[in-house]
Amino acid sequence: MKYIFTQLLLSLIFLLYYLPANAQKDVTPSGIGVVTGVVTDKTLNEPIPYVTVAIKSVESGEIVGGQITDGKGRFTVEDLPQGDYAVEFQYIGYQKLSQTITIADGSERVNLSDIYLSEDVTLLDGVEVVAERSTIEQRVDRKVINIGKDLSTTGPTAADLMVNIPSVNVDQDGGISLRGNENVRILVDGKPTNLSASQLLQQIPSASIKKIELITNPSAKFIPDGMSGIINIVLHKNTNLGLNGNTSTGFTIGQEYRFSGSGDINYRTEKVNVFANYGNNHGQNPIYGRITRPGDPSNEVWTFMDDPTSHLVKTGVDYFVSDRTVLSAYTVQNKFDNLASRFTIIQFPEDESANFSQQYVSDVSNRTSTYNFDIKHQFSGEGRQIEFEMDYSVYEGDDAATFRFEEANVASGNAEELIHINRKNTTINLDYTHPITGGKKLELGAEARVQRTDNSYLTTNPGINSAQYDFDRDIYSGYLSYSHNMSKWSYQIGARLEGFDMIGFLEESGEPNQRFDSPIFSIYPSAFLSYVPDPEKQRDAFNLSVSRRVDRPNLDQINPIRVWSSPRITNIGNPALIPQFTNSVEFNYTRQLKEGSVTTGIFFRKIYDEITRFGFNDPENPENIFFSYNNYQDNSSYGFELSGNYKLTSFWSFTSSFDIYSQKQRGVAQDEFREVQNVLYNFRMNHSLKASKKLTFQVVSLYRGAYTNLQYRRLAFHFINIGGRYTVLKGNGTVSVNFNDIFKTQQNSFVGERPVVQEGVFDWDSRTLFVGYSHRFGTGKGQSLKRKKRDKNETRSGGF
Repeated sequence: MKYIFTQLLLSLIFLLYYLPANAQKDVTPSGIGVVTGVVTDKTLNEPIPYVTVAIKSVESGEIVGGQITDGKGRFTVEDLPQGDYAVEFQYIGYQKLSQTITIADGSERVNLSDIYLSEDVTLLDGVEVVAERSTIEQRVDRKVINIGKDLSTTGPTAADLMVNIPSVNVDQDGGISLRGNENVRILVDGKPTNLSASQLLQQIPSASIKKIELITNPSAKFIPDGMSGIINIVLHKNTNLGLNGNTSTGFTIGQEYRFSGSGDINYRTEKVNVFANYGNNHGQNPIYGRITRPGDPSNEVWTFMDDPTSHLVKTGVDYFVSDRTVLSAYTVQNKFDNLASRFTIIQFPEDESANFSQQYVSDVSNRTSTYNFDIKHQFSGEGRQIEFEMDYSVYEGDDAATFRFEEANVASGNAEELIHINRKNTTINLDYTHPITGGKKLELGAEARVQRTDNSYLTTNPGINSAQYDFDRDIYSGYLSYSHNMSKWSYQIGARLEGFDMIGFLEESGEPNQRFDSPIFSIYPSAFLSYVPDPEKQRDAFNLSVSRRVDRPNLDQINPIRVWSSPRITNIGNPALIPQFTNSVEFNYTRQLKEGSVTTGIFFRKIYDEITRFGFNDPENPENIFFSYNNYQDNSSYGFELSGNYKLTSFWSFTSSFDIYSQKQRGVAQDEFREVQNVLYNFRMNHSLKASKKLTFQVVSLYRGAYTNLQYRRLAFHFINIGGRYTVLKGNGTVSVNFNDIFKTQQNSFVGERPVVQEGVFDWDSRTLFVGYSHRFGTGKGQSLKRKKRDKNETRSGGF
């Protein structure tokens, strides 16, 4: 595997040397003009993709050329005769901009450098509203939710925010799924983390999140992990000149109290940008449940109480060596503690003397430290860029648990256990982008991912052995992507080659040592096709994409150590699991309206060797259940999504989404082959009523339909939230008050058929009142300094 990575790296270095010397030569014929540039958001100082660039003759007024900017805001228009032209830039939500240029002998190549577009006040009700209201942007390869301060995005944690994101579902335990599938990869600022998805979402304060990207069919440039795609959480990082920042705090009042707070600040000069972000969550989360077994005269009554405290700190610095070179470094520190208790009573109504209970107390403490270094250089010319990045992350976690039984002569089952996990991830990336004349672009890169995990399990339970399970994962890959942007059509094709090797070692008390090894070499192709019938107005956009992805078993799924979960449930992983692969096809259509937009899409997935959780009765005690995982037969799923936003009046706007997914599951449950056609649908609605310039009310509702898998059926549920927000201090402060789940309808109810017939319902602290305040501040010098720098750059022939 390392040999493959070395060869890919050497090939990339060769191309870096060869392409600049040969493909980048100025071959523009005399008298034929070329116009290039980069389009940037004036407020956010970030490139804007898919901006319409039109070249009009000053003399005739006719359009003689044009293009749509790529993912990094760049454009190149060629084959322009000599003459005077007006270059127009147009994108929905931004003010139209025009510049005049001249193509003449000796000045055939015109580089407009950075083109800054400003938000359209008439469309967005003022620049400050952009920061207040969340917006959804459909791009060629992803859906971007820009997080505002509205009701749909307020709440203590990222898990609360995710509930209102289209295509995403979050259960009461923090488990997340995308398009009805739990095999989704969570990234933070584009990087994998050492935390599980449920714990990660509980640790990140919602106010620390700038935007969320749903990448359902990623290109070859992205890691292929996650059957249903990637959810990338982008944290705030200000880059405005001068001193700028935001603070936010909030209290949640329900059955228990919870607190959340966050703040981010940056200070930037012409050469250096220093930034910091801090977030904190604290408070108790109760869950109550009841399970009945009609065929077995017993009931289970569950009481959970989590008391988590989390701290997240991100600090870093950007150093602008020159207009073309930037050095960046940051660290993220996560500290998480949770004192959890669970009390389970097994009741036998016909024989109360047989009742028994279990008390479980768990003290969880972990810390994750991430260190990142990045250097980016843009060559002189038309957007050639190289980037080298190193990312190192360490996770240290302990879970000390105590089990206590009462009554029914089961005191011998009392036990203590300690789970310790040490995980280290190292990722090294080298990426190169090379534009080619005619709107073409070549991207290629190499990556190494090295993971080391040590997992120990110590227990005093005589029925379960203490054990040590260590496993190493090495992934070496390289990718190549080629794209071509034309006036109406654009496409991208690419492939990622990857060598994967996993080696596991199990040492279990009283048992012989075991070794597990599974080297795999895979190719992940991808292709995208986009069509915009009218590039100037850009009202309609059609996108088609195809990709191949993988879902690798996680630690819980492959860990062969048997772990006691409850009086009747024991979990055990399967180290013989192999990755499941998925082929996906997706089609999206976006229509821009005068006062909003509509996006619809369909997708189809074919899953090979699907990993499925299954349960079976304990042979020694049929009343108890074992849960494990296995690779079953190939399955398929497909779905339909519809979302849109519209401004009905000057004071009333709404966003809405509907999605429905169908998945065929085939596998073995309790030694019986089953096939289930499962259908899951969701409906979300968010109404915003603007009472005045400062006061806005909102109503958020969600309905999630029932769905069935191989072993149980989860019933439908719905909720309605209402709230309002009021801006103060000349628009710099925002007060939010939200009443969530006002009818107390959020429940996790299910009916199980295998391995035993049972019914259950779980309630959590969902009916709550949230009161929050956020405040933003700045020196007021940022924009003037930015304009000064922009004017300076526009006099140059190249650079950022």
